[in-house]
Amino acid sequence: MTTTRPDTTRPDTTHSDTTHSDTTHSGATRPPADRPATSRPLLRDPDFRLLLGATGVSRLGSAVGQLALPLVAVLALDSSAGQVGLLAMLGTLAFVLIGLPAGAWVDRLRKRPVMVAADLVRVVLLASVPAAWAFGALTIQQLCLVALLTGAATVFFEVAALSHLPDLVGRDQLARANAYLVTVDAATQVGGRGAGGFLVALVSAPLALAVDAVSYLWSAVCLLRLRRPEPQPQPAPVGADRRRLAREIREGLRFVFGHPSLRAVALAGGCTNLSIQLCQTVLPVLFVRELRLPDAAIGLFFAAGGIGVFLGSLSARHLARRLGAGRVLWSMGLAVAPLGVAVALVDRGPALWLAAGGWLATTFKVGIDNVLKVSYRQSVTPDRLLGRMNATMRFVLTGSLAAGAALAGLLGELFSTRAALWAGAVGLALVWVPVYFSPLRTLRELPGL
Repeated sequence: MTTTRPDTTRPDTTHSDTTHSDTTHSGATRPPADRPATSRPLLRDPDFRLLLGATGVSRLGSAVGQLALPLVAVLALDSSAGQVGLLAMLGTLAFVLIGLPAGAWVDRLRKRPVMVAADLVRVVLLASVPAAWAFGALTIQQLCLVALLTGAATVFFEVAALSHLPDLVGRDQLARANAYLVTVDAATQVGGRGAGGFLVALVSAPLALAVDAVSYLWSAVCLLRLRRPEPQPQPAPVGADRRRLAREIREGLRFVFGHPSLRAVALAGGCTNLSIQLCQTVLPVLFVRELRLPDAAIGLFFAAGGIGVFLGSLSARHLARRLGAGRVLWSMGLAVAPLGVAVALVDRGPALWLAAGGWLATTFKVGIDNVLKVSYRQSVTPDRLLGRMNATMRFVLTGSLAAGAALAGLLGELFSTRAALWAGAVGLALVWVPVYFSPLRTLRELPGL
């Protein structure tokens, strides 16, 4: 099941004034002085096309892998439901365990080599599964190790990728670049699960994972072909130790939670992820046990969510230009709130269509957030704090997903699946509140709108 989580979800300052170097008193942003604005078309930029191609292929492979890995456990190893659940948990555990220090490490390094290394590590790990299966040596322990280490590599890749984008395209192009990337991501999520099911049926689940490995190899090759020079990061002090690392992590946390608008972005993103995860965890149970709908119904329902993210990412820049970025962020949340509540009314017949429409509207707002909020936080964060800002955001967002899954199970056990669904729907109806009561509400311009 695809999680349509927002990345509303960057940073190493030692002077308080640097945290405001790219912001005006009204919350609007401007490019740093050493990066003048440019109007070059992004799709004519060969480096950005390479990045877009790498993103599209690797995300398509990831969508295949997300389906194939648990199927390997079930079909090839006859694993239990508990073991399959363990695999799913290990895939995201790395964000909680090493997400914050990863941000500090990434800030000390060039981002592009980190991304290439993470891709190659994932190639080796995923390719080991069909290789072991071919020799009859595959075990559930190997699958768990692959899930955990692949998740760790993904932490470093995603933090580095988000931190590298301002250097690659310039801060004046951030909203446009993020719109393209989120659109490609949403499109691959819509089609990736279907492609994964076809590949599993055609060549078996272990060999479908080989496709995921090839997609990461493609990504690494594309990244190696990038030619735009990458700035040298600030070197770590000689003799840096764990205390220095802890100070850098705290600095990133203080930057995010001490910045009124970034704090609102983190809170709204965490609430959105928690609420969406509540819904996504209990909806399959509700569809199968209470509504007794065919298996295809839940797939189509969640496909509507992918379409919503896709449409939202396409619309984000146009809406922000017409209404102002801050107004879009809170007013769209308020506008879709009643439709989000409709998700909890899901039932057979017309209520199913109403709930699907509510889900599409909710994820439409997620698509808008993924473009505007990511662009905003990239634009207001100093270069040397980008890694830690992104890691902090990822920590909050992934922790919210884990909390949402746990809360769904608790509410389902203590009350009912319908009660857990209502909790998620009400949460989705309120996620606009943190933005409304922050300086972000008055934001008009973003680089690249």
